[in-house]
Amino acid sequence: MCKVLIFGGTTEGRELAEYCVQNGISAAVSVATGYGAELLPKAELLRVFTGRLDADEIKQLISELGCNAVVDATHPYAEEVTRNIRAACGELGIVCYRLLRSPQEFSGCTKVADMDGLVRILNISVKTVLSTLGSKELPKLAEVHEYSSRIWVRALPNDEVRRSCEELGFSVDKLILEKGPFTLEQNIAHIKQSGADILVTKESGAAGGFSEKLQAAKKCGTEVIVLERPHEEGFGFDEIKKILAKMR
Repeated sequence: MCKVLIFGGTTEGRELAEYCVQNGISAAVSVATGYGAELLPKAELLRVFTGRLDADEIKQLISELGCNAVVDATHPYAEEVTRNIRAACGELGIVCYRLLRSPQEFSGCTKVADMDGLVRILNISVKTVLSTLGSKELPKLAEVHEYSSRIWVRALPNDEVRRSCEELGFSVDKLILEKGPFTLEQNIAHIKQSGADILVTKESGAAGGFSEKLQAAKKCGTEVIVLERPHEEGFGFDEIKKILAKMR
């Protein structure tokens, strides 16, 4: 039995796992990828589960662990996962705390509320695009006209992502498969490599290297389109730490 189950795969999820280890809190962490698991601390008090879970599997994991609480520290844009976690906790009567990533103020960008809006904007242009949205949004980006010749994709370096890109028809010559978050210099290099006129990004906050992307685009004279973060209710990082501290 563990005190808390953290659904992570984010910087905040890793830092919460480290906090639990440092403070003697028995915890488990669920991450979608092996890369996410590699970043977690190795400790007896911390159990790590790797792999993407559907709604039933999330409920099963929570039930089997018998934890007192769940922290949803998944990515701000992982809306389906958050819904599944919240639903599972509701059915099992387990308290669920949603960790909110700190917002950042930004200006000088085109903002869109969803992927449909983004596709509409890109479809009235013929400019070269560098997408830093990750692999989940690839099917929607494939709705952009001439996407194979126009869109460069930056995503995690794994076989699943590469296979998905190839199956959807993205050019293998326009893939930047590297691990982030990226420095200002790396972002500039990727913009220059792609020759992008437009950089597409999520409002990923400091943990996701959002500022570095905006700075790089400004230095390169590249237009930025930001997929806005969904509105959520929850707790800040320091608030979650205080909640975890009471579980010792």
